[in-house]
Amino acid sequence: MNEPLRTRLPNNVELKLKEKYAESFAGQSDLMDKLAQQLLTLELAIPGLYATVLKLVAGDKATVPVNRMFYLIFSLWLLALLLTLWALLPRAWKVNTEIMQKDPRSKSDELGIKDFFVKSAEFKRNCLVAAAILFFLGIALAALTVT
Repeated sequence: MNEPLRTRLPNNVELKLKEKYAESFAGQSDLMDKLAQQLLTLELAIPGLYATVLKLVAGDKATVPVNRMFYLIFSLWLLALLLTLWALLPRAWKVNTEIMQKDPRSKSDELGIKDFFVKSAEFKRNCLVAAAILFFLGIALAALTVT
């Protein structure tokens, strides 16, 4: 029972896998930024396409009733756009570079290095999920109101 544990140095494959894991973990925030850029492109294009399709389908007599539904649709699209922009804007995080991960019992608002990557990616993910839901609801409502 008191035998020492046998250890060995990691081989090249294990070192490479560990390196790739660290890159993937640290790159999650960048992936959220790329997703936000794609979502932003859609959020800017769809309202214009909506107006263009209405014009093409109905011709010069194309009108959209400006009622509560109209305001709701564009409000949803605007909120989605604002959430996406909020996810893309840089944020100031309090990070203590001396620690890798904050002690869960700590009352400090400073994050460890690992916590920073997790929190920034989670923040962006939450903003983008909410933006995507709002944007989809706006599209669905716009599709239901076309006469």
